[in-house]
Amino acid sequence: MSNKQHKTSIGGQALIEGIMMKGPKGTAMSVRMPDGTIETELEESNPGKKKIIYKIPVVRGVFAFADSMITGYKYLMKSADKAMTEEEKQEDMSKLDKWLSEHMGEKMMGVVTAISSVLGVVLSMLIFLYLPIEVVDLFDTYILKNADISQFHPLIEGVMRIAIFILYMYLVSKMDMIRRVFMYHGAEHKTIFCYENGLELTVENVRKMSRLHPRCGTAFMFVMLILSMAVSFSLVVIFPQLATINKILWMLIKIAILPVIMGLGYEFIKYAGKHDNVLVKILSYPGLLMQRITTVEPTDDIIEVAIESIKAVLTDNPEDDRIK
Repeated sequence: MSNKQHKTSIGGQALIEGIMMKGPKGTAMSVRMPDGTIETELEESNPGKKKIIYKIPVVRGVFAFADSMITGYKYLMKSADKAMTEEEKQEDMSKLDKWLSEHMGEKMMGVVTAISSVLGVVLSMLIFLYLPIEVVDLFDTYILKNADISQFHPLIEGVMRIAIFILYMYLVSKMDMIRRVFMYHGAEHKTIFCYENGLELTVENVRKMSRLHPRCGTAFMFVMLILSMAVSFSLVVIFPQLATINKILWMLIKIAILPVIMGLGYEFIKYAGKHDNVLVKILSYPGLLMQRITTVEPTDDIIEVAIESIKAVLTDNPEDDRIK
């Protein structure tokens, strides 16, 4: 490999005992199997399948986000199935899961999984969208005695959402299983950095790289939170009547503008991957700080998995993976 540096569009995701990478060849998943070996599978991409919608700025961000969520979930489940022994799978199943599996079959398990996913989304919306609105409203009513600061509610709500996000990520990082996933997350970043720096993909070279990368899902989430705060505040400034509307309606408005925020966030992350100016550094800094929680320095065996995953999606021409 040449020692020439370049920005690559290659990205990935930490899995259960593995890493998924997306590159010019397609999507690869490498998993450390229960017997200690590394199994890699590649799903080759079809360049002609790329839809025109993915070329429209802002709009493409919404579709890219949805695609990454679906793909990420699929590979997360596959990695868990591969990495766990049959005994571990049985131990991991709850009593309800076992009863449903034995008495209701796979279809009912699918229904229960779907319901669980919907409930998870609803709970997330209640915590990240409704709770800050409710708390700010109560604070305004009982502490400030209805002082007229309603135009600043979006900013206060935004700060609360960032605080909730940081606290949530910090708490889950203390779980042993999540900490190990965060180690794979760190290995993913370090391996991509190694490749971008034109160094040979070896454990020694990867180990020396930074685990904090500007093109990261954590950075994307942080950018979305900041953009949400800015867009919401702008709407209240332009349309002051929004500051006093029903809080359920206000929450629905915030949900309605989510696609715009996703699109803008995607464009920023894409821009940040190609540039290294002052604006990018300032806006990327909170996300990089957050990665100190969501990434952990990996061990050599974890780095080996990351190297196998990125190698599987590379072609012989580095130009294929440059950020377009």
